[in-house]
Amino acid sequence: MENLRFDLTQIAASFPDQADTMLLDTYLTDSPSASARVFRVYRGAPAHYHQNCDEHLYVLSGRGTFWMGDPANEAPFAPGHLLVFQRNTIHAMPQILEQPVVFLALDTPRRDPKDVIFVNPDEGSPETFIRKKT
Repeated sequence: MENLRFDLTQIAASFPDQADTMLLDTYLTDSPSASARVFRVYRGAPAHYHQNCDEHLYVLSGRGTFWMGDPANEAPFAPGHLLVFQRNTIHAMPQILEQPVVFLALDTPRRDPKDVIFVNPDEGSPETFIRKKT
């Protein structure tokens, strides 16, 4: 396997100030067993889950609120926090308090971009949720 090195600060700074989707991401690694991504959040994310992967989110920048399992668990996040949840765990990011909100995501196994299921389908789809940064 080839050794890889990434400058996460530079990647985070490369995201545009606005996007048509809730998130933009860039894959750093993408193998069947796991994927690593950096993504920026542009607006609050409604309740959703991922059927096929566990997700580990490390906050690189920004502040907001996040909940897992139950909206009553809503709590703030800030740089340096790690959010970990298993597949099929409903989660949401109701508020963005300080931009830019950028995460490092480690997904096991890899997260297919289509693997996002909204609790209320009227609130989003994989196409309106996230797209690759170009």
